[in-house]
Amino acid sequence: MPKIQLAVDGSASALRATRKLIESAAWYKEPPTVELVAVHLPVPAVGFADVVVSRDMIERYCREEGGRMLAAARPLPDAAGIGYQPHILVGPIAPTIVDHAHRSGCHMICMATRGMTALSNVVMGSTATKVLHLAEVPVVLVH
Repeated sequence: MPKIQLAVDGSASALRATRKLIESAAWYKEPPTVELVAVHLPVPAVGFADVVVSRDMIERYCREEGGRMLAAARPLPDAAGIGYQPHILVGPIAPTIVDHAHRSGCHMICMATRGMTALSNVVMGSTATKVLHLAEVPVVLVH
């Protein structure tokens, strides 16, 4: 059974990638299983911030933001009857995407070329470029 990692960030581009993955699911002999992944950058440690902001508060913040990133994409595979496992990860985005795909045994990574930040829209997303360079499995980029 093919296993595909779909990286999303809540953007319109990520929804296009989700739709494209759903469209292509029929190409497979068996329906693919999907690792639906949202990666949140770590909250930087600044000065005495740990005195005011607890570790639990940071973890809750990352879970909530990650949940928002996943929320827009989740109804699409649900409606198409495609099974998936949602994951909220924290770390540098491209290496975390690639590491999770490797650890979970994914055969492919699917993601959008444009993300949520204005900077990422200047060129083909810097995250997408990094994933292409780091991944040892095929990467499908959806524009």
